[in-house]
Amino acid sequence: MSHQVDEETPLLRPEEQHKVKTPLPWRQFSIILFLQLAEPVSAQAIAPFAPQLIRDLGVTHGDESRVGYFVGIMYSVFYIAQALTTLQWNRLSDHVGRKPVILTGLFGISVSMFLFGLSKTFGGLILSRVLCGALNGNGGVIRSMMIDVTDSSNMAQALGFLPIPWMTGSTLGPLIGGSLSHPADRFPRLFGQSTFLKTYPYFLACAGPALFTAFMWLVMYMLLQETVPTTTSLWNLIQNKCRTIVTSVHTKPPQPHGSNSDTVQGSPDDSQPLPLSALMTPRVLIAISNHATLALLDIALRTLIPVFYSTPVNMGGLGLDPPRIGNILAVFGIANGLFQVFFFARLHDRFGTKVVYTCGVASSVPTIIAFPAINMLSRTYGIDATVWFAVGLQLTMSIALNMCYACGSIYIAAASPNRASLGATNGVAHTVAACVRIIGPASATSMFSFSMRDPYHAWAVYYFIMMLGLLAIGVSLLLPRRMWTRGN
Repeated sequence: MSHQVDEETPLLRPEEQHKVKTPLPWRQFSIILFLQLAEPVSAQAIAPFAPQLIRDLGVTHGDESRVGYFVGIMYSVFYIAQALTTLQWNRLSDHVGRKPVILTGLFGISVSMFLFGLSKTFGGLILSRVLCGALNGNGGVIRSMMIDVTDSSNMAQALGFLPIPWMTGSTLGPLIGGSLSHPADRFPRLFGQSTFLKTYPYFLACAGPALFTAFMWLVMYMLLQETVPTTTSLWNLIQNKCRTIVTSVHTKPPQPHGSNSDTVQGSPDDSQPLPLSALMTPRVLIAISNHATLALLDIALRTLIPVFYSTPVNMGGLGLDPPRIGNILAVFGIANGLFQVFFFARLHDRFGTKVVYTCGVASSVPTIIAFPAINMLSRTYGIDATVWFAVGLQLTMSIALNMCYACGSIYIAAASPNRASLGATNGVAHTVAACVRIIGPASATSMFSFSMRDPYHAWAVYYFIMMLGLLAIGVSLLLPRRMWTRGN
C-alpha cells in the first residue's frame, strides 16, 4: 500500500518501530564530521587566554572583577552577529545548496581568526568576533547536511558520532591557544628574537586555527558532494525574489477562498522549501524552545568555567594559568567525545530521546553546585588531589549535558514540516539559540563579577545559573515521550 507524503509527514518514524539500520555513507559522512572541527577549534583556542588577553589590553584598568564582564561581551557579540544572519544562511542553503553556504562560513572563520590575533584594542576584538558570527551560519547548515545523508534508522547513530569533531576540536583548540599564546616568552629559543610575536603575543595561537580552517575549505571544495537534490543559483534566486516583489506591488493578489499561502502550506510537494510562516507549528516551537534553553544553560556554564579557573582563589576561583586551563579543557573534550561516541546511541536506543534529554539537563544541577564546593576545598586544602578530584567530578557530570544536543537535533528533524525545509527549521532553531547565547556569556560572567565584588552575594552567580538549569528542565517536560508522528 502506497504511503502519501506531504508537509505533515514526519521525518522520523515512531521510535517503537524497529527496523534494520541503513549503513552510513562513510565517505560523505566523514567529510561532514571533519568540517565540524572548524567551530570548536576556533572557539576553544581563545578560551584559555581570553581572560589574560583582556588584562593585557588594559580595558579593566587593573580591576580584576571586571575581567569576566569584558570576556562576556567579547563572546556575546559573536552570537549577536550570528543571530542576525544564521536564519538567512540556513534558508539560503535550502535553495542554493549546503556547500556554498558552508564554504562562505569557513572563509569567515579563517579571516576573523587572523584579525583576532592582530587586534591590539578591545574594539578590534569585537570587530573580528562580529565578522566571524556574521559569516558563520555553519552550525545549522552542517547539521542539516548530516540529516540529509541519513534516515530515521541511522540518525541516532550518526548524531552519536557528532561529538568526535567537537571532542577533537575541544582538545586541539585549548592546547593551541594555551600553548602558543606569548610564544616569545614560552619558547625563547624559537621565537625569542621575533619582534612581531612580542608585539602580537596571541597571533600564533590564532593563526593555527585560521590556517587549519583554510585547509578545511580546500578539502570541502574538492571532495564534498552537494546534498540538496534541487538547487538554484544565487543570481536566479535574487531575480526570482525581485520579480516576486515587483509583481506583488503592481498586481492586486486574488482573494479566493483558499489563499496562495495556504496552497503552499498544503502542497504535498516534499521537494519545495516552505515559507517561514509555515514552519511555526506547535511541534517546531516546542523543539526550538528546548534547543534555546539548552543553549542558554550550556553557554553560561562553558563561559563561566575558564573564568572561574583563572580567577584567584581568594576571589572565588582556582587561580590557574592559561596552559593548565587549556590542558583541563582538552582532557574534558577527549572524555566527553569518547563517552558520546560509545554510549549515546546505546542510551538513546535503551531509554528513548526524552529520557536521555531530560536526564542530561538535570545533570546541570550538581554541576553548578560543584563550583562553590571546589572553591571552598581550594581555600581549605590548597590546590591538591582533593581539588583535582572535585574538578574532574564536575566535568564528568557535565558530560551528560552534551548528549542533549543530539537529542535536540532528532526532535528538530522530526518537527520539520518537510525535508526540503529542514535547513530553514534548523536555521530558526539556531537563530533562537544564538539570541539566547547573546545574553548567556555576558550575564554569567557579569554575575560572577558581581559575586566577586560583594561578599554578601558571593553565590549570586550560582543561583542565577541554577535558575537556567531549572528552566531547561521545565521546558523539557513539553517534549513527547514518543517521537512525533503524523496525526499526533
